Amino acid sequence: MSTYNQLAADIIANVGGKDNIKSLRHCITRLRFQLKDESKANDSYLKNREGIITTLSAAGEYMAVIGEHVPDVFNEVSRQLGREAE
Repeated sequence: MSTYNQLAADIIANVGGKDNIKSLRHCITRLRFQLKDESKANDSYLKNREGIITTLSAAGEYMAVIGEHVPDVFNEVSRQLGREAE
């Protein structure tokens, strides 16, 4: 089991679930989602969740700022979504 299993599950659930995620990628510190309906994202929960620094929304992307562990969290989120890690 991944160290980031529960964090990834919480992120997926609080961005509106698997069906609300159109795409996912990451940069140096952030998970970057394109969501079908951004209003389904639970900012309050995510901003207060241990393991997430904050959330942002810009240029059509919903972002969870993770920090240096973002590649590991990205891989676990991708695994739980049933997608290949990019």
